[in-house]
Parts: sequence; C-alpha cells; structure tokens
Amino acid sequence: MASITQRIRRLLERPGSIDLAPFERIVAAAGKREDRVRELDELPEPSLDDLTEFCAIVREAARRTLGLRPYDVQLVGMLAMLSGNVAEMATGEGKTLSGAMAAAGYALQGKRVHVISVNDYLAQRDAEWMGPLYETLGVSVGWIGQTSTHEERRDAYAKDVTYGPVSEIGFDVLRDRTRVDSADLIMPDPEVALVDEADSVLVDEARVPLVLAGATDPGNAVPEMAALVRQLVRGYHYELDDQARNVHLTSKGIDTVEQALGIDLYDTPATLTEVNLALHAHALLAKDVDYIIRDGKVHLINPSRGRVALLQRWPDGLQAAVEAKEALPPSATGEILDSITVQGLITRYPQRCGMTGTAVAVGDQLREFYDLKVAVVPPNRPCVRTDSPDRLFEYRMDKDRALVEEIVEVHATGRPILIGTLDVAESERLSLTLSGRGLECVVLNAKNDAEEASIIAKAGERGSITVSTQMAGRGTDIRLGEGVEELGGLYVIGSGRQTSSRLDDQLRGRAGRQGDPGGSVFFVSGEDELITHYVADEYARGVPDHSLVGHAQRVAEGVDMEIHRNTWRYTRLLEQHRGQVLELRGKVLHGDSAAQALASAAAERWSSLEETVGEEVLKEAARQIVLFHLDRSWADHLAYLAELREGIHLRALGRLSPIDEFNKEAKPAYERMLAEVESRSIETFEAATITADGLDHEEAGIKRPTATWTYLVQENPFGTEWERILNRLVTKVRRR
Repeated sequence: MASITQRIRRLLERPGSIDLAPFERIVAAAGKREDRVRELDELPEPSLDDLTEFCAIVREAARRTLGLRPYDVQLVGMLAMLSGNVAEMATGEGKTLSGAMAAAGYALQGKRVHVISVNDYLAQRDAEWMGPLYETLGVSVGWIGQTSTHEERRDAYAKDVTYGPVSEIGFDVLRDRTRVDSADLIMPDPEVALVDEADSVLVDEARVPLVLAGATDPGNAVPEMAALVRQLVRGYHYELDDQARNVHLTSKGIDTVEQALGIDLYDTPATLTEVNLALHAHALLAKDVDYIIRDGKVHLINPSRGRVALLQRWPDGLQAAVEAKEALPPSATGEILDSITVQGLITRYPQRCGMTGTAVAVGDQLREFYDLKVAVVPPNRPCVRTDSPDRLFEYRMDKDRALVEEIVEVHATGRPILIGTLDVAESERLSLTLSGRGLECVVLNAKNDAEEASIIAKAGERGSITVSTQMAGRGTDIRLGEGVEELGGLYVIGSGRQTSSRLDDQLRGRAGRQGDPGGSVFFVSGEDELITHYVADEYARGVPDHSLVGHAQRVAEGVDMEIHRNTWRYTRLLEQHRGQVLELRGKVLHGDSAAQALASAAAERWSSLEETVGEEVLKEAARQIVLFHLDRSWADHLAYLAELREGIHLRALGRLSPIDEFNKEAKPAYERMLAEVESRSIETFEAATITADGLDHEEAGIKRPTATWTYLVQENPFGTEWERILNRLVTKVRRR
C-alpha cells in the first residue's frame, strides 16, 4: 500500500514525493558490511563509485571519530542530499551528521562544498564538531563568520568544505565583485551548496536582498517630524488599512500637519515624504516587536526567527525615521554598489541540496525557485508526542489568562515547559506575569540571543520554564532531565499561531525527539494579529473556529509566496544582466580586454603613452579605468531601476502589466549603460594623467568610495508610495 501511495505522489510530483526505496536498499546492504568494516585497523578512502561501501565506511568513520553511529535514516538522508534533494528530517534526527557525510561525499568527488547555515554559531559549531570526521575521510574543513578577517576567509574558502552563514557568503560574493586586483579575490567558483535549515534560508530569507554599499552622506531624518507625528491620533489624524500594513493621513491629519509646518504638503514632495516616513515609524513599527534598542542603535528583529537581524536595516529613509523616533543619531547612509538576493546567490551553484525539519510545507517554492525536490526521511523512532487541539478564545485577555493558568497547573507537576511567544515584548510581559505568580522562568529572546544554545539545552530539565520568541534553539537538542519522561516529557506551549504553519511545527518539534514523550498546544484568540490581519473580513467576532485559524495561515503563506515570486519577477532580468556584467568584468580583471578596447578606440593616445610609460603600466591604467566606469555605471543602473520600479505600479491603472513595462524599459537602459561604460572609459583615458608611476586616480576622477559596508536591506514593509496609492484605489473599487 505504501509503495502505491509513493508512486501516486511521485506521479503528481507533490512535495515529499521522492521515492526513498533505492536509498533504503543501499543502506540495508551497507548494514551487512558493517562488521567487516569495523574490524579494519585503517579505513580505506571511500568512493562514491560504490555507494554501499561508501555508507559502510562513513558510518564507521563517524563512530570512531565522533562516538556517533549514524542511524539508517541518517544515511538515507545523506543519500537524498547526494542526489540533489532537500532531506526533511524531524528535529533530533541528526541532520548535522547527515549533512556532514553528504558534504564529505561531494568533496571526495573533487567538488568544493559550501555548507550554508542561518547564523555564525551553527556554522562554527558544526564545522568544529564534524572536523574529526572530515579529517579521517581526508577532507579539509573551515568556517567563516561575521568577525572573520580577509585572510581567515581566504583560508576557509580554500578548504574542501566551508561552513558559513548565508549572509556572510553572500557578502563575500559582493565584495569580490568590486575587487580591482585579482590577487584580492577570495571566493572560489561555486560548485555545491548544501543548505542547512533550508526552509529558513531559501524561503524566509529570500525576500531580503544582501547589499554592498559605498559611503555617501550621514543619515538624515528631521527630529521635529518624529515629534509632530507623535501628537497625531489614530482614527482622527491618520488611518491604517485592514491589515495594519499601510498608514495614511486623513484630511484632518493633512490640515493639522500643514498648519504645524506652515506649508502646503503637496507642493513640497520632499517634506511629504519625511512626514510619511515619520508616520510609518510611529504607527507601524513597534519597539520590542519589530526592533530593539541595543548599544544606542536600532536593531531589527527577524520576524521568522525572533533573533536580532544583524546588519539588517530598512531603506535609508525609514531607518533614519525610526532612529529619529527613538532620539538616536542617524546611521550613515550609502549608495548601493551591488546587491544579490538569496535566490540569486544559491542558484549560482550548479549543484544544490539541503536539509531541514520542515520542507514539505514549502516544497512548491523550493521546486519553483530552486529546482529542488523534497525527500521525506522517516524518523529513527516513531514520534509519540501528543499534539492537542488549539485552545480558542474570543478575546486576547481571556487567552492570556488561560495560558498562565495552564503554565501554573503543569509546572506544579514538575514537567518542563517551553513557551513560544510571538515577539520580544510578549515574552517579557509573560515573564513578569509568571514572576508575579511566584514562578521563575528563563527568557530567550532577541535581547539575549547569544545565550541561545545554553538556555535551550536546559529547557528539558525537571521544573524548568523557558519563555522563548520564535527562535527556540534550532540546531540545539533538548534532552530530557531525570524523571521527566515519566511526567510526559517536554511540554511546548504556543502563545499564538505564527503566520506560517512551518514556524509552529518548528516550535512543536522541540518536544518528542528520538521517540521521547512530549506534548504541545497553542492558544489563539480572535484578536491575534494572524486573524485581524489576514481574515478580518471573514471573522464576525465570537470564538474563532479551527478552520478559520488554518485559513488565516494559508492566506498569510500565500501572501509571502506572492511577495517571493514578485521579487524574483523583478530581479530575473537583472540577474541575467548582472551575469553578463560579471563576465565582462572578469575579462577586464584577469586579461587585457580593457587595453585592447582602449588601444583600438584611442590609438593615437595609446601609441604616444606606450612609448613613454611602457606597455605594462598602460595596461594596468586601462584596467583601472574600465573597471571603475563599469562599477560606477552598474551602480547608477541599479539606482535607475530602483526608481523605475518605485513608480511602475501606477501603469496598472492603464491596464498595463507593471512587470512587462519594467522589463521593457530595463533592457534598453542596460544597453545604454554598456555604451556609457565605453564612452566614459575613452573620455577618461584621453584626459587622464598617466606616468611611469601609473595612473593618478584622484586627478582622473575615478576615486572609489572611502569606505564600503554590507548589510541586509529590509524591503519597505509598507510598499512604495505608488503601491499604496494603487492599493487604496483598488480597495475603493472593490467596496463599490
């Protein structure tokens, strides 16, 4: 029966439809060789020409070096990844070891592997933990993090297997794209990407571009605007849309602002923009929910993980508005020199695979955007966790009261409890409430995420209460303390449903590892953000039912899917052009194409200089000139496309497709950019002072930014001004 079901799923190409039977047969055959391999004094170098022997050898290597004998299902997961799939393996099933064995397998084929994780901690921990296994197999391993120096990065990338967070690998790609000396390059050609926590990296992070910026001016926001909008009243001076994602001034609000500033807002677009940004920061971004203040700076909170989003920021205007709101000095701004999406980064690799505990739910996205299929690996031991139905309430106050009573009651038995909250503010409110009831708890949120591993590892001890935001220590096992198994194991409580069912499943999966007992339950109210933002029109008060909650999550997931798809639609052509620019740049950086072009275009000038400064000096000068104008023109092109996209949505009012219109204008703009690179390079070459000592960059006007930095730019959650105008028009039409 199972095989028939698998064939049907495979025929329909549904997520999780990969047939595991071939892998299971290989692993079963490897099991018969285990005793023979164990008797060997020295293990032979494994080869993927014989997968059965490979499985037997890596299993024994792991046992000898790590004290871990891989389960059959871990070997199945390894084979699934070696076949180019995403292996879905439940929490506690040993994904780290499976991933290391798969990475070693690729490396033994002579391929360089990047194991891409969600943060520095996991990259370093896994590289060091799995190091002895790699060494025994004859594979070198390294890791990078935010604090890694240029030389440390170069050394790490020279290894067979390199562990690193997705953002740092992306930043290194961007930095290499602006090098003017080939000796400074550190990134090897991409070959294999093995993505840990694949759903988080490939889906949750996929909407956030990674950016390389060059210094321009300090940030600028008017503190008076922050003070002004703070006096405005919601519902009178300004209104929020149904999903509380957009905000706009009412006619009374416009009058009030104009009177306070003594101007006509619509005659001064720059001031109108400042007011709107200040209003967004005031009305739609909440401290300890969307961001925290640490060390005198605004730090964004990643909504999918509850962690501080290091180096992540909103577009400069909104970032400065939030800083003004919190009376903080504005951070420096910069022009974008280049950027890359996670999708663009990962699809550079000819071979891709990954692992996670929750992949089926995003299987369609993995296939559409990354050409990856999901292989669902069964657990080593059946999961016996008890997942109770949601507890539903009409009002949040009733939900919070019942949540606390549940914690008090369960704690009295000694059973450990892990509570997953929706944001930092809620985690701290709950902590205070529990303290008021005489219960001690440990809080894990974005303010102390550096202690995450040590906190979460103790969550299974008898009598412990751990309050966490949506991070819950992914990658860290929660082992049950003494006597906890008899109490029912770890009890996981969700204070509300997340916008993605995957995030709920990740929290729930903290309990019941490796056949341990456990339980979970979620508390939901009709006033929760999930309901009020996504199904407000379908909810007519009263206690919401389970189907409504599920529907709200599906709507939210659909919105995220469309945002991801729309981002890719607008960047697909850009990625093609970027690839062509990088190919051209590579020829200039590593060869003499710049010299040939300028010698042909300015033959008289070239011949004259060649006699006085020499051929090699002239070639280097040509290289620096063309590289500068290529990089400068590309930055200008990116700025033009950003401005184009800002207003392109208004064309939908004329029944035109915004994406088609965008591409129609982007193509000739790209051709103009290439022509400008040529003309500017020739102009600079004709006028520049070039001596035997080389090119005078500053005199030639090709001085590069004094400083560059990298960050993740959080897309404006409120959309562009044109998008907001269009959405309001569409809403009015629908209501009519």
